[in-house]
Amino acid sequence: MARRCELTGKAVLTGNTVSHANNKARRRFLPNLVNVSLLSDALGRRVRLRISAAALRTVEHRGGIDKFLLKAKDADLSRRARAVKKELQAALAAA
Repeated sequence: MARRCELTGKAVLTGNTVSHANNKARRRFLPNLVNVSLLSDALGRRVRLRISAAALRTVEHRGGIDKFLLKAKDADLSRRARAVKKELQAALAAA
């Protein structure tokens, strides 16, 4: 499984660990990923995603997963999140 947020696309970054003696060693900066179940009001069910903690705060700030997905760009979303977004748009169009 890729270490990538399914909503924002935040992924692993690389850089240097720099010691006090200015020795440089390569390291990886991993995103803080959490498995969450978010309740979709329009779909009436839970959506399981693996997202970063920052994305979880953004989802809560925007008012839920439905509003976040409708505003998000498809390029940033994972395949599974794009499928949920498409299902969400269909549900809202039918209502």
